[in-house]
Amino acid sequence: MNIGIHFGNHLMAEAIYQLLVKNGYDHVVTNESSNGFIPHVLLVDITTLKHDLLARHPEAKVLLMDTGTEPEQLCAGLLSYRIHGVLSPHTELPLLKKALTAISEGKLWIDNRAVKTLLYDAGNISQKGKISHITSREQEIIQCICRGLSNSEIARRLTLSPHTVKTHLNAIFKKLNVTSRTKLMALATHRPREVPV
Repeated sequence: MNIGIHFGNHLMAEAIYQLLVKNGYDHVVTNESSNGFIPHVLLVDITTLKHDLLARHPEAKVLLMDTGTEPEQLCAGLLSYRIHGVLSPHTELPLLKKALTAISEGKLWIDNRAVKTLLYDAGNISQKGKISHITSREQEIIQCICRGLSNSEIARRLTLSPHTVKTHLNAIFKKLNVTSRTKLMALATHRPREVPV
């Protein structure tokens, strides 16, 4: 089995590389040495989970290592990308081996934490991955939030009162099950088709 490791943290990538090689996996490369290598499984973290990486390796199965990812980011990643498995940061070597084998055989592997995130933290994200009930005005406000505008700046730009902006923002938070602008931005940037920025 060919395994490609693509992590934002190079030290972690090297540690997992060394761990796999010492445990009998002969065909393992890290992001620095992957030229011409065709992986069967891509081991990634949330920072390297990008459409261009998946497009370069369309046949590879993707195993996402949750390295302390916020629940909203994890949920958005699961809904936005073609992922075949998720590993907890507390996964031990025998479970990592089982996950790699299962995924290489075409099975899915999702640990309990990821399942709980999907079930309880998804807000109004539907089973098809669509964010529901966002009005066009709310989309405009989300775009402004993602550009870093304050409530008063949004009010001026959209010719609304600051109170109306605050009301819309509270409705958006409730619909998307987020509690801060930062979490809203993280969700919006991971769902570009449903919440345009």
